Amino acid sequence: MTTPALLPLSGRRLPPLNLGASAFPHHRATLRLSEKFILLLILSAFITLCFGAFFFLPDSSKHKRFDLGLEDVLIPHVDTSKGGKNLGGFLIHGQGHDEHRHREEEERLRNKIRADHEKALEEAKEKLKKSRDEIQAEIQTEKNKVVQELKKKDSKPLPPVPLPNLIGINSGEPADLDIREKRNKIKEMMKHAWDNYRQYGWGHNELKPIARKGHSTNIFGNSQMGATIVDALDTLYIMGLHDEFREGQEWIDKNLDFSVNSEVSVFEVNIRFIGGLLAAYYLSGQEVFKIKAVQLAGKLLPAFNTPTGIPWAMVNLKSGVGRNWGWASAGSSILAEFGTLHMEFVHLSYLTGDPVYFNKVMHIRKLLQKMDRPNGLYPNYLNPRTGRWGQHHTSVGGLGDSFYEYLLKAWLMSDKMDTEARKMYDDAIEAIEKHLIRKSNGGLTFIGEWKNGHLERKMGHLTCFAGGMFALGADGSRDDKAGHYLQLGAEIAHTCHESYDRTTLKLGPEAFKFDGGVEAVAVRQNEKYYILRPEVIETYWYMWRFTHDPKYRQWGWEAAQAIDKYCRVSGGFSGVKDVYSSSPTYDDVQQSFFLAETLKYLYLLFSNDDLLPLDNWVFNTEAHPLPVLHLANATLSGNPAYR
Repeated sequence: MTTPALLPLSGRRLPPLNLGASAFPHHRATLRLSEKFILLLILSAFITLCFGAFFFLPDSSKHKRFDLGLEDVLIPHVDTSKGGKNLGGFLIHGQGHDEHRHREEEERLRNKIRADHEKALEEAKEKLKKSRDEIQAEIQTEKNKVVQELKKKDSKPLPPVPLPNLIGINSGEPADLDIREKRNKIKEMMKHAWDNYRQYGWGHNELKPIARKGHSTNIFGNSQMGATIVDALDTLYIMGLHDEFREGQEWIDKNLDFSVNSEVSVFEVNIRFIGGLLAAYYLSGQEVFKIKAVQLAGKLLPAFNTPTGIPWAMVNLKSGVGRNWGWASAGSSILAEFGTLHMEFVHLSYLTGDPVYFNKVMHIRKLLQKMDRPNGLYPNYLNPRTGRWGQHHTSVGGLGDSFYEYLLKAWLMSDKMDTEARKMYDDAIEAIEKHLIRKSNGGLTFIGEWKNGHLERKMGHLTCFAGGMFALGADGSRDDKAGHYLQLGAEIAHTCHESYDRTTLKLGPEAFKFDGGVEAVAVRQNEKYYILRPEVIETYWYMWRFTHDPKYRQWGWEAAQAIDKYCRVSGGFSGVKDVYSSSPTYDDVQQSFFLAETLKYLYLLFSNDDLLPLDNWVFNTEAHPLPVLHLANATLSGNPAYR
C-alpha cells in the first residue's frame, strides 16, 4: 500500500490523503436500497388498502358523507325538459331524481380502488418472490433510464465557434536516425503503459501495475472516472496512436458520467479532465470532448459559491457542496489550486459563448490584485470566507507553483494581449528572485521556500518546472532581461539535473536540500521517492526549444533510460520509493500524469519544433495543449486587455 509520503504533494499535484476512501465496498448501500424498495412497495399497498377501507367500504355514515358531497353538483346544462330547473346555464339536480346515478358512480369508484389495491398487492408479492440480484438489476435498469434522460438533457448542442488556426498537430518526425529511434522508444513506452492500463485498469482512474488492477485516490472521489483515459488522449493523438485514441473516445462517449455522488478536487479535475477534454477536442475536432468538458465545468461552478468567490478545494459533483482540505492552514483555499483555472475557463467561455467561466477567474484575479502581499510575495493560503491570507508560506513548488505559470500563460494564450496578467507575472517573479532564489556554496542556483520570515534552503521536484517557465517568459520580460531569464532557466535545469545525477538510479528525489555540505540531495527518507514526475523533463524540453543545446536531449534520454530500467514492470510503470537504493521497492502506482506529461514531454523533446509550436499552442499545467486565441472573442471583452 502506498504511504502518504509517496503521494503527490503539491499545487500542480495536490495531496490525495485518504488512500482507502475508494476501497470501501459499495454493496451495503445497494442492499439497503433494495430492502427499502421492497418495504416501500408493501407500505404503499397498505396505505392504499387503508384509504379504500376508510372512505369507500359500505358504511352508512360514510355513505351519507359521500352523498352530501354530491348533492349540489353544478353541471353545465340548458335542457329543462327532464324535471330540472334552469338557473343561469347550470342544471341543479335534485337528490331523489339522480340518486341511482350517484350510487353507480360510488360503486365504480369503489371497484377501481379495490382493483388498484389488488394490483399493488400482487406486484408486491411478485417483487417478494424475486431474488435480491433480480431486484437490484431492476433498480439499476431504472437508474440507467434516469441517467440516459439526464444525458439527453445535458447534451444540448453548443453554439458553433470558429476554431483558432490549428498548426502543427501531426508529424514532427526528426530526420536524424538516432533521434528518430529515441522518439520511437518513447512511443513504445507509451504503448506499454496504455496497453497494460487497457488490460488491467480500464475505466479506473489509474493502474496498479504490479497488482494488475485499478487504483484511485481521493482527488477523484469514489468514482471510476477513467482519469488515465482522459489524461492520455492528446499524447496518444500526437504520437499517431489513433486506434488507442478511438477506444478512449468510445469509453468517454459511453461511460464518462459526471452526475455521480462523488467529492473531487476542483484543481485536479480542471487540469486533468477539462484540460484533457479540451485538448482532445482541439486536436481531433470530435464534439463529444467539448460537450463533456462543458458538462463537467457546470458541475464545478458551485465550488465558487463562497463569500469571496475564491473556490473551495473540493466539490461534490452531485450536490454541489464544497469544502477545503482539512490540513490546509485555517480552512484556507490554496494559491496553486484557485490560481490554476484561468486557461481552461477562458477556453470554456470561448467555446460556449457563456462569460460565466471567464468572469469567475477574472474575479479571482481582481481580488488578488487588491490584496497586500508580504515582501511582494503571494502566500500559499487564502481563506475563502474572510478573504485574508493564511499562514505566510510562499513556494514556487508545491502549493504555489502553477499560479505563477498561469499568469504567464494567460498572457501567451491571449496572443500577448492580456498585459494585466503579464504585469502580475513580472511583479511576482521579481519578488521571487529577490527573496527565494539563491546560489549554493557549490554554485548551484536553487529556489527555496519562504516560511514565516525564514528561507528554507530546500527545493522540491515540483519546483523544477520553473526552469522552463523562466525560459518561456524570457521574451517580453522587462528591461530587456530576456537573456537573464533564459540563463536563469538554464541554471535551474542544471541544478535539477544534478539532483538526478547524484542518485543511484539517476532519477530525481521528491525534494532535496542545500544545507552545509549537502547539495541537491534528499536527506529525509520520505523525500527520496520518485513517482514518475515530469517537471525536470518539462524544463529540458522548454530549454531545448529555446536553445537547441544538445545537452538537454542527452539529459532527457538519461532520464528516459532510467525510467525504463527501474520503473518499468511487466504490468506498466511504477514509482520507486528510494532513488538512492540499488534495489528499490515499488509504490505500485502508474500515475495518470505519467502518460499525460512525462511521456509527452519526452516525445516532444525528440521531435521537430513544428510539432505543437509554442507560437500557436500553450500547455496547461498537465501538459494539455490549448491553442492561442488570436481573436478577441466577445465573451472576453470584459477585460480591457482583450479589446
